[in-house]
Amino acid sequence: MRTPDQLLGLIEDYLLGIELSSELGDLGDSMRYALAGGGKRIRPVLCLATAEAIGCEPERALPAAAALELVHSFSLVHDDLPALDDDAERRGRPSTHIQWGEAVAILAGDALLGEAIRLALTYPGPAVARELIEATQGMIGGQYLDIIRSGDLIELHRLKTGRLFTAAIGLALEVAELPELEQAPWRAFAEELGLLFQLVDDLLDRDGYVLVHGLEETRRLADEAAARAQAKLVEIGVDTSVLEEIVQGLVSRTS
Repeated sequence: MRTPDQLLGLIEDYLLGIELSSELGDLGDSMRYALAGGGKRIRPVLCLATAEAIGCEPERALPAAAALELVHSFSLVHDDLPALDDDAERRGRPSTHIQWGEAVAILAGDALLGEAIRLALTYPGPAVARELIEATQGMIGGQYLDIIRSGDLIELHRLKTGRLFTAAIGLALEVAELPELEQAPWRAFAEELGLLFQLVDDLLDRDGYVLVHGLEETRRLADEAAARAQAKLVEIGVDTSVLEEIVQGLVSRTS
């Protein structure tokens, strides 16, 4: 089993080597800028780790994992725009719209989504692309709840944050062609993982759940989500040690 750092190296190399559509021309520069902004790449690493745990070579899951990261990058480019979160900085450097202008940023986000779908369609059959598109629609639905200030915090985060985490696992299941009857515990784990990530993120930013429930209650909720996620992994019955390590890494960020 490869370590999270080894899987991170795989996805970084793959992202660097992606050939964008020639019809995009110089727009590709702003797309690569958005993609190269750093970050932990936790979603694609989770996808690769899940594929390997199932018994599928991580290399086979690379296009799906990269497609997921492109969707995530598209969402960040658009979220940073003045019409949404209006963030001038992303990961310690100018946001894409600050660096390239709003119009180019909008098009770069659109094109990142298009390239993600193109990658998902390189697999035989529609299952991988369907998984990716459904997760993307869910994420966008969550962003909509955010901008209209919906009071349903759980549903907002299940969609806006959680759907790409469930897709990280779900894409691996589809790439590995795991029978649907065997997918339930994996998808249950993914749901808990998405919640855990959001709780940890809110603890670090003192936002979201912390503003509603307070610091200690949010930390308790995170610990409970981590315990449930780990219990789901135990139920699966294969070597999930790398996924367990990722869960532990998330929990350690709040201590």
